[in-house]
Amino acid sequence: MESLYTKIGPIELRGIVDRFYDIVFDDSAISHLFKTEKSQIREKQYKFLTQFLGGPPLYSAEYGHPKMRIRHLPHRIDQAAKEEWLRCMRKAIDESGLDKQLGDALFNCFPAVAQHMVNS
Repeated sequence: MESLYTKIGPIELRGIVDRFYDIVFDDSAISHLFKTEKSQIREKQYKFLTQFLGGPPLYSAEYGHPKMRIRHLPHRIDQAAKEEWLRCMRKAIDESGLDKQLGDALFNCFPAVAQHMVNS
């Protein structure tokens, strides 16, 4: 079965990540959660999503096991922040030009993971 990573492709995925962070960094509700250098944030997310969506294990090769919940514990993430993160991702996907079915399949990967990050 073809992975979402293969269906989307690295160039389109990079574009979605970049658009997502353009939206997030301007979002007063959650931008404060992203304090490290912006290009590093984008690159880590691209590598994580590449791996998460069935592509090569770029994130693990550089940073080790993702352990996303542990890595997010220093940040106060409540239900409202989770919902805003998902809204930003939906907007980035919708603006990407992916066909609706593929865009929906990509977006549907995120709600359960986003809920797992809630810690407040």
